[in-house]
Amino acid sequence: METTKGRGQAVVLVVIVFFLGALLGGVGIHMWTEHAWRGIRMPGQLPPRNQVISEMTRELQLTSDQQKQLAVIIDDTRAQVRALYAPLDSQHEQIRQRGRDRVRAILTPEQLPKFEQFIKRIDEQRKKDQENK
Repeated sequence: METTKGRGQAVVLVVIVFFLGALLGGVGIHMWTEHAWRGIRMPGQLPPRNQVISEMTRELQLTSDQQKQLAVIIDDTRAQVRALYAPLDSQHEQIRQRGRDRVRAILTPEQLPKFEQFIKRIDEQRKKDQENK
């Protein structure tokens, strides 16, 4: 009887350890993936303004006044770059829409609503990214 009870407890313990290992492994992989991808940007994508200021402050020991001046310089420079590329934005949007239309043409009626939700999420993320520049 003791042996059966002991085996039962051992099985429960093994299951708990296995479950905790899988859970912690999953959390660890998620955290590593988030960390690994955090620094990767698309070509032409600028790092966040505050990141540039904090890195330069750390590397160059900028004063508070220099940080404020740097923020103005970054904002001004980015505004000039946006103005430079503004004429291309409509062409870029047209190309994007044509690509999406081509994808829609190969999808089944069941896949189309899922694709539209996918596109909606991408567009919302793009809008957030634009606001954070």
